Amino acid sequence: MSSPARQGGREPANLGDILERVLDRGVVIAGDIRVNLLDIELLTIKLRLVIASVDTAREMGIDWWEHDPWLTGDSRGLLEENRRLRARLEALEERESLGAGREERQSLRAGRSDEQRERHSQRDTE
Repeated sequence: MSSPARQGGREPANLGDILERVLDRGVVIAGDIRVNLLDIELLTIKLRLVIASVDTAREMGIDWWEHDPWLTGDSRGLLEENRRLRARLEALEERESLGAGREERQSLRAGRSDEQRERHSQRDTE
């Protein structure tokens, strides 16, 4: 006597078969999570998940991993750009601090000359 699965013409699928079908065709899972308080929307999270093989994803036009510098090994360019930007920022901060010091010295000099003028005017009036 044959098993009930064989009578219906379908065999039970094992995990490998299910995974092969999912990766071959692809699965899209979409959902939204909303948090409301007294009919006021506080938070919305939109979830979009695609599960597919690399070949199936390419057929769908999804290939972001081929252009991501952190995944393709092109991170050297990003690291170099980061180093250059940090050096520029440091130079600008140094220039700004030198400029602030110069302004302080000029204001101190101006303050001294004002004080000297006041002393001279007080001497003249005495």
